[in-house]
Amino acid sequence: MVNRIRGAVPLDLAGERYTLCLTLGALAELESALQAGDLAGLAARFAGGRVSARDLIALLGVALRGGGHDLDDAAVARLPLAGGLDAVSEALGAVLAAAFGEAPGPANPPRSRP
Repeated sequence: MVNRIRGAVPLDLAGERYTLCLTLGALAELESALQAGDLAGLAARFAGGRVSARDLIALLGVALRGGGHDLDDAAVARLPLAGGLDAVSEALGAVLAAAFGEAPGPANPPRSRP
């Protein structure tokens, strides 16, 4: 079962249910894989909205491993995109939002601190 409080997000690929989660270890692995330097660099990289297929493989791989699946990036790259890239992108966006919080905007105004 997916624990959304923990930041876990479900993803169905090729008829199989996966759980995505960005743990601290997963974020450290992603920083290294994408040579982002730090969490701010990682957040900025994805906030720009331009990501490569390699970025998606790295992000999906660490999120799957953070969710408890034992798949290396080569296995992740071979996963069929049954359901389309939109479903994968939506799930990855949700897992990033769970880890970093959503960017302030009209639908998500900044919260003032008391």
